[in-house]
Amino acid sequence: MSEQRKIDVTELALRDGHQSLLATRLALEDMEPACADIDAAGYWSVECWGGATYDACIRFLNEDPWERLRTFRRLLPNSRLQMLLRGQNLLGYRHYEDGVVDRFVGKSVENGMDVFRVFDALNDVRNVEQAIRAVKREGGHAQGTICYTMSPLHTVEGYVQMARELMDLGSDSLCLKDMAALLQPQPAYDIVKAIKEGVGEDVRVHLHCHATTGVTLVALMKAIEAGADAVDTSISSLSLGPGHNPTESLVEMLEGTPYTTDVELERLLPVKDHFAAVRPRYAKFASNILGVETEIFKSQIPGGMISNMESQLRAQGAGDRVKEVLEEVPRVRKDAGYPPLVTPSSQIVGTQAVFNVLMGRYKVLTGEFADLMLGYYGQTIGGLNPEVVEIAEKQAKKSPITIRPADLLEPEWDKLRAEALSTEGCNGTDEDVLTEALFPQVAPGFFATRPEGPKNVGTDPAQAGEGGGGGSGPDAVRTHIKYEVTVNGTSHVVSVDPA
Repeated sequence: MSEQRKIDVTELALRDGHQSLLATRLALEDMEPACADIDAAGYWSVECWGGATYDACIRFLNEDPWERLRTFRRLLPNSRLQMLLRGQNLLGYRHYEDGVVDRFVGKSVENGMDVFRVFDALNDVRNVEQAIRAVKREGGHAQGTICYTMSPLHTVEGYVQMARELMDLGSDSLCLKDMAALLQPQPAYDIVKAIKEGVGEDVRVHLHCHATTGVTLVALMKAIEAGADAVDTSISSLSLGPGHNPTESLVEMLEGTPYTTDVELERLLPVKDHFAAVRPRYAKFASNILGVETEIFKSQIPGGMISNMESQLRAQGAGDRVKEVLEEVPRVRKDAGYPPLVTPSSQIVGTQAVFNVLMGRYKVLTGEFADLMLGYYGQTIGGLNPEVVEIAEKQAKKSPITIRPADLLEPEWDKLRAEALSTEGCNGTDEDVLTEALFPQVAPGFFATRPEGPKNVGTDPAQAGEGGGGGSGPDAVRTHIKYEVTVNGTSHVVSVDPA
């Protein structure tokens, strides 16, 4: 056999592995013992921060997310640390002004972050420009990200064009991010091949796939054959279901092929055994999806989003109307211009579908869905339904925009800093100011209880009950998001549990 081409591997167990399977509840102390072996295993990078971890740390674990990052930096001295960053949203649920984006990226690098996977839920490149620029300026590795989805308007050439735009911004690498396990083997091959041919053979292409539909380990292989440079996997004891493909399976799959990895299997066994022992303690947070869900190819609804909509309907005494909502989601998505269904667009579209079924189609819009229709989250690929845009204008009492949403924002760092400093328990650091800025409802409670130290929410398996019911979808966390809705001129605040 001629010389083998090396495939780099990113390990997801410390972030998306437990986010997708255990609702992001894994305590730092339950990850620390695996770090030495992970650090020595030969990964290209270790994803350990970002996504929903910041929120979960302060909301559920009484843990300072910045201290988590510093701890991983100390325990993984030989590894590139990687995070998931929602572009202009950072790790929150709204757009932040450019100065706040710059400050967050700077502090992340200062505390030990190396690789920033930067995405926008709508694939609006304008919403990742500032973050990519900031990462480059701070000396980090900027990974421009394409959220993969399927619609009549999404084409291979469209993805190649987005890849070009991301590279033009100065991205060091590209990621094709398949958050709902929709990427079948042939499209994986076609898109990676087209990027390599259309943008440049020297462009680093990483592939991130969830495992929910059961086809994506083959998609990883086809992408590698097409020229992908790196793939994401999770240690086998934190893999499959709505999670990811197993690291060991990838390594073994490449045996006898023209491809190899630097990952040492013997180093993975202790990591596998460690998380196999830890996982049962978190059974009550486990995803409801235990096997394969190929229905996602039709509905395009990630599993965590389905469980979220079920809980919303049950709360309204309408648990028997799930099928109606599942049929409504694609219609709402079409009206909104076919956004990918990833945080926060999945919550926005899913909740509007629930409202449509319970109250009548577009009789009531959530504030977030109105903003989506009016361009305040950015642009979607498709034309928006003009009738729904008109309803959104009337309800929100504002006009549609076509500019980058963050261009409407005034500098806000000084104001955010003043608000944080007036909160009891804030230590005055930029890190604490960012915590308050990202989660203003949650941070004060966290600051008050922080002196008590981190809280491990894992339990003895004997007391964990049957588990299930706490499922979490890709890039999501079990948190309450409040929507303001207006019915007959009266405003109501509705709290929902996002997927």
